[in-house]
Amino acid sequence: MRLSELKVKHAAVITRVNRIGDEQSDQPDMVASRLETLGFVPGTKVQVITKGIFGGDPILIQVGFTRFALRKAEAEKIEINPHAEGVPA
Repeated sequence: MRLSELKVKHAAVITRVNRIGDEQSDQPDMVASRLETLGFVPGTKVQVITKGIFGGDPILIQVGFTRFALRKAEAEKIEINPHAEGVPA
């Protein structure tokens, strides 16, 4: 499941950050790299705080004590496990 699909007030654990486009070019996926630098790494708990009115964009995400506003396209790069043990739904 993708982070962009997670419902408001639900939590999950990140399983991986997709680097879409790595196979087609030698250029690194800068968005994926930046997300990892900000703390979106496997094993980290994330929660959707709210979503934008128009099409759900942007999405307000909480990682630890920090909140980030991500575009849907950015949130789609993050794969999650919404049924991870110890994560309240």
